[in-house]
Amino acid sequence: MPTASSSRSSGAIRAMWMRGGTSKGGFFLASDLPSDSAERDAILLRIMGSPDARQIDGMGGADPLTSKVAIVKRSERAGVDVDYLFLQVFVDKAIVTDGQTCGNILAGVAPFAIERGLVEAKDDVTEVAIYMENTGQIAIAEVQTPDRVATYKGQSAIDGVPGRAAAIPITFRDSAGSSCGALLPSGNAMDIVEGFAVTMIDNGMPCVLVKAEDMGISGTEKPEQLDSLSGVKSKLEHLRLACGYLMQLGDVSEKSVPKMVMVSQALYGGAINTRSFIPHSCHKSIGVLGAVSVATACLTKGTVAHGLARIEEGAKQTLSIEHPAGEMSVVVSIDPDGSAGRAAILRTARKLMDGTVFTD
Repeated sequence: MPTASSSRSSGAIRAMWMRGGTSKGGFFLASDLPSDSAERDAILLRIMGSPDARQIDGMGGADPLTSKVAIVKRSERAGVDVDYLFLQVFVDKAIVTDGQTCGNILAGVAPFAIERGLVEAKDDVTEVAIYMENTGQIAIAEVQTPDRVATYKGQSAIDGVPGRAAAIPITFRDSAGSSCGALLPSGNAMDIVEGFAVTMIDNGMPCVLVKAEDMGISGTEKPEQLDSLSGVKSKLEHLRLACGYLMQLGDVSEKSVPKMVMVSQALYGGAINTRSFIPHSCHKSIGVLGAVSVATACLTKGTVAHGLARIEEGAKQTLSIEHPAGEMSVVVSIDPDGSAGRAAILRTARKLMDGTVFTD
């Protein structure tokens, strides 16, 4: 049988393509890719067809949401099943970054691990503990496994994805400050940066929240409209670069974090309305962990989101985070001190292709 290294030398690499949440990308076993990061990244750029705005010579879909990679291996950590490294492959630049994780691609990690034999499926439902290498977080994903086989068929729907699929509930552990060292990296619920009132927050995803009206928009625009507003994008990037240092992220000019989230009052009965940039184009929906950070900001007094948000009382709250494609519901447990605690979210995934990709 050919080894992984011999397959790589022949330009053939085993891969599975999956939709995870509202994203799509390639899923690889760590053993099927080079251990050297530079060599690995060069191969992934080739596989995706980057740098090229169309990614015409690769598997990428000419969109940041479809140019993503998950690398998975069996974990040696106690109480953890698999380790997951997320890589964002830029579309039109020769950049592969591990500066963030992805909660949407995360939805495909557990079924992929079962498919590849890293985790033994149990009757009906299989829990998979996942260590996210990018941020040091642990997530617990539940996969439907009737007859001890991962299934993708089901009746759960998520906005931004057509049709229905099997539910994959995901609970996040200890996500506060996972990238920046603190939930509020500056120590404040609100800061004035470059003349804008902002909330810098990290509950699994570093985000900068700013009121949509302060950026000169209503917050109801379609992503395509916002992508065409060069003035707004320039202001957002200028603000993002300044916030990067304040969030302990350093120079973020070639990083995909922090995410910039413009917030406004909910339009359809949710908690709050959002338009997020990831970081240079408007997200067609919102990232999973970005939604968790926004929900946490809604529940944190003094943030730019708190005064806009529609929230209720109770030890556990479900916040509907509105976005261009609909909404994403985040369930947040409230700690005894009144702060936001553990968060959970519902995602779906689907296996699209299992086979071989070629680099030659």
